Amino acid sequence: MLLQIIKCLRARRANEELLIVLPKNVDFETVGLYDLEAMGSAERDALPFGIVGFGVDTIVQVYNATEARMSGLDPATVIGVPFFDAVAQCMNNFMVAQRFEDEPELDDVFPYVLTLRMRPTKVRLRLLATAQTPRRYVLIQR
Repeated sequence: MLLQIIKCLRARRANEELLIVLPKNVDFETVGLYDLEAMGSAERDALPFGIVGFGVDTIVQVYNATEARMSGLDPATVIGVPFFDAVAQCMNNFMVAQRFEDEPELDDVFPYVLTLRMRPTKVRLRLLATAQTPRRYVLIQR
């Protein structure tokens, strides 16, 4: 994959400075499901929107630093937990969770209001899924 340097982001990990080069389609509306699958955790952490990735069983496998900071939830308490049952019960409805069950191919952006553990917060959600990848994703733009 041809990478373009859109942003040079610096991250600190183990007292070592890393240069993170992101693929060119890294904004909320255009980043692809396969791009998310190919990214490492440092690359996902550098993105300016929340990313939650989970398997068909809804167990959280990916929880980026942006979402952790915005939600106030420690990734260690979220990874390995059912997303719609224990982490984001306010998304356990026909508008979000049920769509992953009903639509094997999914790429949709829509406004939403988060209500759990916080005052109502307007966000934009992007739901991503395909039968060809092991994970499904919810992207959250605040």
